[in-house]
Amino acid sequence: MTIDSVKAFLKEYDGEDMRIMEVCGSHTAAIASCGIRDMLSDRIHLISGPGCPVCVTPSSYIDKLIELSLKPGYCVVTFGDIMRVPGSRESLLDARSRGAEVVMVYSPLDCIDIAEKSPEKIFVFAAVGFETTAPVYAQLIDRVIKAGIENIHILTAIKTMPAVIGRIMENGAPIDGFLAPGHVSVITGYDAFSDIARVYAIPFVVAGFTGERLLVALFDLVKNRGRGLVKNDYPSVVTREGNLKAKELTDKYFKPCGAVWRGLGKIKGSGLILREEYSHLDEGSVFLDEDIKLNKACICDRVLTGSKNPAECPLFGRGCTPSSPQGACMVSREGSCFTHFVNDIRGK
Repeated sequence: MTIDSVKAFLKEYDGEDMRIMEVCGSHTAAIASCGIRDMLSDRIHLISGPGCPVCVTPSSYIDKLIELSLKPGYCVVTFGDIMRVPGSRESLLDARSRGAEVVMVYSPLDCIDIAEKSPEKIFVFAAVGFETTAPVYAQLIDRVIKAGIENIHILTAIKTMPAVIGRIMENGAPIDGFLAPGHVSVITGYDAFSDIARVYAIPFVVAGFTGERLLVALFDLVKNRGRGLVKNDYPSVVTREGNLKAKELTDKYFKPCGAVWRGLGKIKGSGLILREEYSHLDEGSVFLDEDIKLNKACICDRVLTGSKNPAECPLFGRGCTPSSPQGACMVSREGSCFTHFVNDIRGK
């Protein structure tokens, strides 16, 4: 089938309404930048799910980072997006303006050079992410242990994808198909979604990130409505079993745990935490169970589960913008509110 025939099918589709959720922040951004929603029939509805790691990080995690950053002799090391995520009272960026020690990096491994230059300080890396970044955090721990570095610790908010998709379906979300996360699937393998597909008789398609790849994946989802299968439309990098070496390294240092997702509560087996033998490097990850909104009018929790779209939030584009985010979905470039604001509002 040619790409032109795929486009024609998706535009002219007049069957039952099809609600498709993408659970990858990069897919959300690519769908918006490629204008894919405008290429679809009004009976095909795309919904952004909890696939942005910044967006699902609970307020208690941010509060703990702020507490550590203000502690004498401590410094928090983090990616840029995490600095702007609201906690229950403020963000790390706000805390830094009043003297908190916070350093932004582009790679977790940068933490090693920083820590070696200031051995008198404890550097706490903010380990936020999904299965995609977990192996890099494991690599950091591996190097820290082998080099005998004593002033690098971590605070984890690592989430795993299959469990949260299961929670969404358990709660009765009216989803007819999932664009499975491409980057996560490189690590996990596409077979990670097979059980959920079978239980709920719902198709999953692993997609790449170009406009063509996404359109083909959407075509496959619509054609396979009602079938409990997983199809791999990203075979150049995704396999059935995934990256075995990366999974082995991750399993060496981390074990599954229950994890709190912003707006979704605690989900059994949906996170990763350091194993007991390495727990001396952890700065309190197991106690981060609260999720308090900075602004009670924020509906990020409902946006993340697909029950509301960003424009339905009373704060959207008013009190909440990328320069002044009230909720985590407006912080990251992979967040659904940020993407909707930049592509649908500013573009008008």
